[in-house]
Amino acid sequence: MKHRDLGDLEGDIVLFGGPYSNLQALDAVFERAREADVAPDHLICTGDVVAYCGAPGASVDALRASGCTLVAGNCEILIATDAGDGGFEPGSVCDTSSSAWFDHARSVLSAEQKAWLGEAPDFVSFNHAGKRYGVLHGGGTDVSRLIWESDEDAVFAREWAALEDHIGPVDAIIAGHCGLPFLRLTARGPWMNAGVIGMPPNDGAPQTRFALLSGGQMRIEHLTYDVESAIRDMRDAGLPDVYQSVLETGYWPSQDHLPDSLRGDDSAKG
Repeated sequence: MKHRDLGDLEGDIVLFGGPYSNLQALDAVFERAREADVAPDHLICTGDVVAYCGAPGASVDALRASGCTLVAGNCEILIATDAGDGGFEPGSVCDTSSSAWFDHARSVLSAEQKAWLGEAPDFVSFNHAGKRYGVLHGGGTDVSRLIWESDEDAVFAREWAALEDHIGPVDAIIAGHCGLPFLRLTARGPWMNAGVIGMPPNDGAPQTRFALLSGGQMRIEHLTYDVESAIRDMRDAGLPDVYQSVLETGYWPSQDHLPDSLRGDDSAKG
């Protein structure tokens, strides 16, 4: 397991996950960071740079050029090793669609771009406003571990302990992967999910999410970007229209992997 310590970060920090090959969303979050005078070395991505959308190569290049710190997600690991597929349940909507974007990304990314993704650390830490933060993609036990705000306290305790086994004690944790931003106060401290910028959080609107950490407080922000251009990139890449619809409607194509408490009305989702 690779760990990168960023040291002391003073001032505001922009945190985001899941660019998902959505170049327009990535450009938009960088613009928001510039507007807020957040330095490039105060940007942290929780992983999954490449996934469902149509501009994998340009997204990798944009993140590399930005100075942003990248934490390895399951997509980085899969792409860097050219192994497996999207990692979803066989036969599911996500599995069928993931094979298309995964094959597309593998075919267009250069060996250098794949190698760069493979260099991302599994964990990042930094000090901010008197606290030590740990950043990971999914869970401390497994990069692909889905952790939800509604999970039992024991889940957070186990994953917190697993992270500390790798990087030492932390006062707060920032994660990604599940696609839904949240702030959960656990027995050990705050567990924060910064959300993803490449797809909306299944709420019926096209805006996505990122987070701003300021003075030890994390605030979830809405992100507006050029959705139509992102959809054109997906069409030009020949990707299935199921995730194009997600960008337009704001609803995920399947809720099978969501806890019951987080599922909406399936009849409203196409």
